[in-house]
Amino acid sequence: MKYQWILFDADETLFHFDDKAGLQHMFQQYDVAFSEEDYLAYKYINNQVWIDYQNGDTTADILKTKRFLSWSERLSISPLQLNSEFLKSMVQICKPLAGVETLLQEFSSHVKMAIVTNGFSELQKARLDRSGLSEYISAVITSEHVGVAKPDSKIFHYTLEQIDHQDKASVLMVGDNVHSDILGANKVGIDSCWLNRKGEVAPNHIKPTYQIKEISELSPILFSNVS
Repeated sequence: MKYQWILFDADETLFHFDDKAGLQHMFQQYDVAFSEEDYLAYKYINNQVWIDYQNGDTTADILKTKRFLSWSERLSISPLQLNSEFLKSMVQICKPLAGVETLLQEFSSHVKMAIVTNGFSELQKARLDRSGLSEYISAVITSEHVGVAKPDSKIFHYTLEQIDHQDKASVLMVGDNVHSDILGANKVGIDSCWLNRKGEVAPNHIKPTYQIKEISELSPILFSNVS
């Protein structure tokens, strides 16, 4: 078998990430009817600070603060507290994507698996435990802990150190974001599989080793080199 380790992205690769539902769930405790207009305003700010974060132009704490700053002022609650409540709500509503649990169970007797995510540390273990997927995942690496976000090669080098595996030829990165997951794998020299559900075209400078539209299509890739 060619691959001994599979590194998975988390959001929209293993887990459905419905941030609108999470925000609505969170704001209910403050008696706020979180509207579509509220969501669009949140997304505008959040998308901008996430781009800055992935480019290394801002920190995790600044991201957490900026995206809830206006709500902090309206509700007189710390933006970091709001961020924490939001992550707790995301745990409550989280669900693995269709086919993920079956796939991880199938893979677990053949390869080791880890998560490499730009998502926040506070969310990851709780979500894995709640979903029942924790038994399949040997390590969870977050950009918040490492101090850099994908596609920075440092997070991938750190991951290889943490899993004690330096044979890059036997590692596969799987993710839905071509600009962070696939570009990051390119930078560090490991194979990648782009979960490209919408059939988009990758930029010329980003080269996924494989492309799939459904997570179930990963199984033939893994077992194609079984001797």
